Amino acid sequence: MSSLELTLTGADVLMPENGLTSGELSIADGLVQSGRAGRQIDLSGYFVLPGIIDLHGDGFERHIAPRRGAMKQMAEGILSVEAELAANGITTAVLAQFHSWEGGVRGPEFAGQVFEAIAAVRDDVVTDLIPQLRFETHMLDDYEGLPELIESWQVPYVVLNDHLPHDRLAEGRKPPRLTGQALKAGRNPETHFDMLLSMHARSTEVPAALDGLCVKLTERGIRLGSHDDSTSQDRTVWRDRGVMISEFPETLEAAEAARAGGDHIILGSPNVVRGGSHKGNASALDLITMGLCDALASDYHYPSPRRAALMLVKSGLLDLTNAWALVSSGPAEVLGLKDRGVLQPGKRADLVILDAATQRVAATLSGGRVSYMSGDVATRFLS
Repeated sequence: MSSLELTLTGADVLMPENGLTSGELSIADGLVQSGRAGRQIDLSGYFVLPGIIDLHGDGFERHIAPRRGAMKQMAEGILSVEAELAANGITTAVLAQFHSWEGGVRGPEFAGQVFEAIAAVRDDVVTDLIPQLRFETHMLDDYEGLPELIESWQVPYVVLNDHLPHDRLAEGRKPPRLTGQALKAGRNPETHFDMLLSMHARSTEVPAALDGLCVKLTERGIRLGSHDDSTSQDRTVWRDRGVMISEFPETLEAAEAARAGGDHIILGSPNVVRGGSHKGNASALDLITMGLCDALASDYHYPSPRRAALMLVKSGLLDLTNAWALVSSGPAEVLGLKDRGVLQPGKRADLVILDAATQRVAATLSGGRVSYMSGDVATRFLS
């Protein structure tokens, strides 16, 4: 597909060597160029920054299932997701889909539909969409054949979760919201509760099953992450399995263990925007201050990566180069994407144009193609 051939002039451009400086940026053939290319576009009054790479987001659920049973055309939902991603400056997005006992939009059957829809539209959208599977570790009956399923779904990134309410189950008590959760999954509440109790009772079988699963996935070149690590021992166990990404560590102890072991640390940008975790976990701001963050992810809110990076700058905690790296070059490194994340000749022309006065997204280009453009900036490109 054709991409723009342009030289952007007059803007302040975030370059890896010099920070935000007035200069030119040329793009052609989907890449940043070293010399001028095509016609010139005056972007005075705007910032040009590397496109945002979102490492983990499940905000797409509201698009593919706005109400239970309401969305029948899954591909249309993914197209709607892409529009929101682009409007928030995201040029590469990891769509984090559950394979969970929670059922409904997070159930195994729904996961397959989501991955098939992503594959169906991927070549028709501008934003680079990367599927991620979030697998609930206590679903022991689903281990067999899972590596082959993941391969058929073209999923390059798997995160391992355990969201069972073990403390309450150990006491035989029903967890909060059980009835609503069961109904969403299409189950009788008592049947749902019995299923949770059964999975909890088999907890001792999980470590060995995970050992084998991680070996099989690693052999297939699948990138592996753990979710909500809470202790240093958690991180050590995961690392020994080849799981080198720690998503949203809940405590300082877990984050320090990840850093000491050379693992990647992903934090939630809504945590930064809110000034703390909505669940009372470790503050992302505190962890960033201590250098315990490689990348920020949208988690459940696509506007947050941009807002979080700019808030870090406004607060004086980081300069723009280092703050924006948490949503661009940092995520690229975590994902092993060497072709993007910075505005350098030869890299993908993934960029977001911000209004310098409001710092809102004016335009987004992914691979040199426009995925979003709105307002006055459009007249400059079209005139």
